[in-house]
Amino acid sequence: MSVKDIVVKRFQEILKERNVKINELANISGVTPSTAYSMMDKTRRDVSIVTIKKFCDGLDITLGEFFSTKEFDELEQEIK
Repeated sequence: MSVKDIVVKRFQEILKERNVKINELANISGVTPSTAYSMMDKTRRDVSIVTIKKFCDGLDITLGEFFSTKEFDELEQEIK
């Protein structure tokens, strides 16, 4: 699983837990809906840490809380 896949999966889990839709996430995070949908699109490979931070701010969680999962800890190194 790629970093992008895990980021999308993690946000999907949080949104489901909180019953928040992607449009709502965009509004509370101060990003456009198109940015939110683009970020959550598994087929797009771009991952913006600034957008991740805005999403986390909108969801009132820290980056540490967001990235503190087994999936992120077990990612293989990108440099081989």
